[in-house]
Amino acid sequence: MTVFRFDDGEIGFTAGQTVGAALIDAGIYSWRLTRRHGRPRGLFCGIGVCYDCLVDIDGTPNQRACQVSAAAGMTVTTQTGTGHDDLAR
Repeated sequence: MTVFRFDDGEIGFTAGQTVGAALIDAGIYSWRLTRRHGRPRGLFCGIGVCYDCLVDIDGTPNQRACQVSAAAGMTVTTQTGTGHDDLAR
């Protein structure tokens, strides 16, 4: 099985799996925290419409885990808020 890094661990995946599917398979159901209240979010719609599954992949925020294919060696981290917390409200 091939792996990618997620926060402080490794997640195994099979060819063709998305990052979101691999996280769910690993028993991880939340990988984003809302900006205002820090509430957990993860896979909701699974088709890239709702943006609940946003993660940071290789330093780029706002990647939809349900849409990005898992790749060996990628680094995925939990995202807080929208990934644009430095912008004025």
